[in-house]
Amino acid sequence: MSLSFHWFLPTYGDSRGLMAGGHGTSMSGDRPASLRYLNQIAGAAEENGFEAVLTPTGAWCEDAWLATAMLVETTETLKFLVAFRPGLVSPTLAAQMAGTYQRHSRGRLLLNVVTGGEPHEQQAFGDFLDKEQRYERTGEFLHIVRALWESREPISFDGKHLQVRGALLNNHPDPVPPVFFGGSSAAAGPVAAQYADTYLTWGEPLVAVGKKLEWIRGLAAERNRTLDYGIRLHVITRDTSEAAWAEADRLLQGIDPADIERVQANLAQSESEGQRRMLELHGGRTDRLEIAPNLWAGVGLVRGGAGTALVGSHEEVAERLIEYSRLGLTHFILSGYPHVEEAYWFGEGVLPILEKKGLWRRPVDRPVASTGTPFATASTS
Repeated sequence: MSLSFHWFLPTYGDSRGLMAGGHGTSMSGDRPASLRYLNQIAGAAEENGFEAVLTPTGAWCEDAWLATAMLVETTETLKFLVAFRPGLVSPTLAAQMAGTYQRHSRGRLLLNVVTGGEPHEQQAFGDFLDKEQRYERTGEFLHIVRALWESREPISFDGKHLQVRGALLNNHPDPVPPVFFGGSSAAAGPVAAQYADTYLTWGEPLVAVGKKLEWIRGLAAERNRTLDYGIRLHVITRDTSEAAWAEADRLLQGIDPADIERVQANLAQSESEGQRRMLELHGGRTDRLEIAPNLWAGVGLVRGGAGTALVGSHEEVAERLIEYSRLGLTHFILSGYPHVEEAYWFGEGVLPILEKKGLWRRPVDRPVASTGTPFATASTS
């Protein structure tokens, strides 16, 4: 089994500390998300062997389609996992955008479908459907988009939320971009099982992740489908466990208690089941944040969405990733603070361990990481 590793592109900015906000709440970093800086992150990801970078969607960050399109010509083989929200653009236009992107990027587009869990943010975009209706619409949207990608004849569709007449693409995406999809609610499962290529979960303890994957596997089997599975995590990896936990403590000490209170109050209003599960891991407390071996919930105190990090030595982090892979996870979407430096810590520290074990190999034609980078030393064990 070969594992795929992806990095994250923070189009709201970056920092040496934890930034407060996200997922419906405004946020920014003291390293602005200039095109020059985003190019540095993309370059670090490509050089260290990451397959793609995930780019978020929402009012709190830059538009993912435009931001990543501007990075295509400054990278060589790095793929872009573009997050977008069904319902904010017509399915025919989205299918056309994917075709255009694939043609001009030479097949480097992946798509992350985000249904949306914060009502106030959805309404700011003009979307007033409730949660159940949003997932219904997502299913209809993906049905239309997938039909357009495959059909050489005009298609029509009459759904509860979406209708198209005589829709046909002039340029079909080649290859068809894989669809990544996450959702922990009862309404999300059937949509993921029917339309996703890769189902994503946020980082929870092994037992909880295993139960969620079994749930989706069962739904997919009912539809005669087989999915890939992935997980979204932060990482703090160093040459020693002590150094990694010291970095986690530094990040924790840099959090303003007022930010914890503000962000937790905002996230408590979310309709996202996944977000509720993230909040339950720490309960807003700062004294019991290691919720499983090497799994730290400190990020979720001030950040919406993925709120857990793997913290430890390169060997410990590699072992935890292997444990997750035994559940059937093959895609790992990672990030760290700051994103340039942490890409090197992971790329030079953890990936060589996994490569030696035969669990990862550098993407074809990807540049080899330089040996002069000061951030990390590759492990030889």
